[in-house]
Amino acid sequence: MALLFFGLIVRKVMKQSVFIKMNKAKWQEYEQKFKQERTAAEEIAKMYVHLTEDLAFAKGRFPRAEITAYLNKLALQAHNLIYRNKPEKKNRLVSFWAYEVPHLFYSSGRPMLYSFLILMAGVLIGVISSANDDTFVRLIMGDEYVDMTIRNIESGNPMGVYGSMDPVSMFFFITINNVKVSFIAFMAGILTSFFVGMVLFRNGVMIGAFHYLFHQYGSFDSSILTIWLHGTIEISAIVLAGGAGLILGNGLLFPGTYPRIESLKHAVKKGLKIVIGLVPFFIIAGFIESFITRYSDMPLGLKLVIILGSAFLMIHYFVFLPIKRKDYVHATED
Repeated sequence: MALLFFGLIVRKVMKQSVFIKMNKAKWQEYEQKFKQERTAAEEIAKMYVHLTEDLAFAKGRFPRAEITAYLNKLALQAHNLIYRNKPEKKNRLVSFWAYEVPHLFYSSGRPMLYSFLILMAGVLIGVISSANDDTFVRLIMGDEYVDMTIRNIESGNPMGVYGSMDPVSMFFFITINNVKVSFIAFMAGILTSFFVGMVLFRNGVMIGAFHYLFHQYGSFDSSILTIWLHGTIEISAIVLAGGAGLILGNGLLFPGTYPRIESLKHAVKKGLKIVIGLVPFFIIAGFIESFITRYSDMPLGLKLVIILGSAFLMIHYFVFLPIKRKDYVHATED
């Protein structure tokens, strides 16, 4: 037993020595650059990212070792240099949405793409199934909702559902529901990425069946622009929340070089910040759906302005701004 215990200690020390040997030159280079006043903030930020990754690994494998304390000290030095060089201190909430959230999306492009593809696969299945089975839409949407929609279409007001409720009550109901859906899509990741895919696919099927219902009754052209007044932001945000769920699921399934618990903690923190960052967009979508979508007879030009404006907002914030914020590093307390 004593020999086994001794063997485990030797193995751990050997792993630690290999880790140090592989990275020692890099850390020494960072130390020298931190002493140089001309080192650019962007370069320090990149070094900080590498140091925090190394620190997370060391904390998981050698929590009480000197190398862990050394890396913690080095990371803190990099952090202080970054924030010493910031031209001004920004309000925490402002910096969260203006810098931190876009930066998180820059590093999350792949799961966001997968989330979009899964949802679109669901939409396609929803349309095809509805076209080949007359009962499919009722199965997905429910008899009561389908019958109400058909009555509205036949009465010449296909979008009547949006005017059937007090706008203020509708705003709170829709916004809370959309935020709830986004958190469900995210938290499904704790059950692995497969369950996130199921949530996204199911929502996609519902979207496909919903649109086919209007097509089936000859109201697709007149209704599609009205639906996407709020749908442009709402559906985009649900896709992004699904991407956060995939980040969580992948953190659990594919820890890489990190201990699984450390990988999961990192994924939870990252995904949760993304979902929280989406809340203002769900509020905007809820406002449009409750107070604007009900006016389905508004001029076509105004509809296009709202839809294109919403698309520009989502593309700017979740595509172009993340590219601009790619080197941003947020202060973390490890």
